[in-house]
Amino acid sequence: MQISSYFPCPPRLLIVAGHFGAGKTNVALNLAYMLKAEGREVTLIDLDIVNPYFRAADAENALRAVGIQYINPPFANTNVDIPVLSADIQRVFPMLEQNPNASVIFDVGGDNGAVALGRYHVELTRLGAYMLCVENAYRPLTDSPEAMLENLREIEAYSRLRCNAIVNNSNLGEETSAADLLDALPTMEAFSALAGLPILFTTVCAPLRETDLPHGPIKSPVWEIQNYTRKLF
Repeated sequence: MQISSYFPCPPRLLIVAGHFGAGKTNVALNLAYMLKAEGREVTLIDLDIVNPYFRAADAENALRAVGIQYINPPFANTNVDIPVLSADIQRVFPMLEQNPNASVIFDVGGDNGAVALGRYHVELTRLGAYMLCVENAYRPLTDSPEAMLENLREIEAYSRLRCNAIVNNSNLGEETSAADLLDALPTMEAFSALAGLPILFTTVCAPLRETDLPHGPIKSPVWEIQNYTRKLF
């Protein structure tokens, strides 16, 4: 499925945000590979400035191998924990204005990433950035619609941007079953209603497959993604 067809506008400037551990980085990586496969010139910006365990830098060589430009914090994947932003970020905005085939994805890591994102809110607003809130109903701190809404509002306040849509990334890793995904739907739909935002798509990841799901209860498009982040075990 070409999930880009479900965006209400061409996916040229995407922000992938959400709570820590919701799976933002994996969603951002899948979007980057998908857009590249569609012939776009893709840049992925890692705005996870706190050096967490899961980050796009783990896939840096694979990204560059297929021609995806990758911009990460100067101290990514080191033992140095300093919140420093790359100067290269500022260069993507004129590139977007000059190149209609360019797509830029910001992978925003938690509250600190949202604060950093706020630094660019003027450019992002001017260029029509489209922000996705990735949530996982099985994460301990966002396991209710109200907790998800609180997290969303914090991200919006820190970034000084408004979210446009929700990504339902509810999963239990490799243990996820079709029943687990269906059980998460009421929580995600209640969050969607509280936030006043649509669920743009629901993800499934191997070993669960799109064909394993009864599509009747799932109102949003289902996107079968790959796991590009490191595994715990």
